[in-house]
Amino acid sequence: MFILYAISTLIYAGVGLHLYHALVKNKPILKGATLLALVLAIVLHGVILMPQIITLYGLNFNIFNALSLTGLFCLVFFVLFSLYRPILSLGVLAVPTAIIGMSFGQFGQAPYQPLTNMNTGLQIHILLSFGAYCVLLMACVQAIILRLQIRELKHQTIHRFWVSKLPPLQSMESLLFDMILMGFVILSIAIGLGLVATYDVIAQHIAHKLFFSILSWLVFGVFIIGHYRRGWRGKKASNVAIYGFVLLAIGFVGSKVVLELILN
Repeated sequence: MFILYAISTLIYAGVGLHLYHALVKNKPILKGATLLALVLAIVLHGVILMPQIITLYGLNFNIFNALSLTGLFCLVFFVLFSLYRPILSLGVLAVPTAIIGMSFGQFGQAPYQPLTNMNTGLQIHILLSFGAYCVLLMACVQAIILRLQIRELKHQTIHRFWVSKLPPLQSMESLLFDMILMGFVILSIAIGLGLVATYDVIAQHIAHKLFFSILSWLVFGVFIIGHYRRGWRGKKASNVAIYGFVLLAIGFVGSKVVLELILN
């Protein structure tokens, strides 16, 4: 598997360098070749990660495998969004995320109790939860970049790196809402399946995850209603993406760090 890891890393790095060079030198990005290379690296990443998660003793979603899966999902959603939005330049952030996540999964070791005897609904819930987390993580990063762009435009700075190097503000705002809406839909389904498939919230140590997930869901839901009814956008959309994701991360990642790495 190390050979596949090395090949995938080289492909990711090659794409990242191409995007960085195009961004700095104001050169055109080779969209077809870039997306094709990313798809190949994603497939290799998935082949590497699958046996680490699906073990003979059950599913292993330890903190390092979770980080690797997060990086993988982020790249998958980035490629999907890139098919209809002019956002390939944002790959300079997405690609390193995948490399870091895959490296954690390859070399990190953490104690974990494998998940066994899970019904189909619970398995789908877990995958959808990861998917929602990844999309909303991307929305959080997108929100931070959008705020930097708004700040440059508002203060009329001479050197406008975020404005000049990245997609236009309107495209960035549209992408942010796409991410929030997709993340909200996936999170809604994940929470619904989780409530149906989980028989004992307290015994399975997921009460805190459920609490923060529902808080995050409410934050994003209120924003989506405000966006359609009152035209909320810009800085308000950025704040919602950041606050909503922080709530989700507290329940999703914070609990895994405490239970697996601190309390063992």
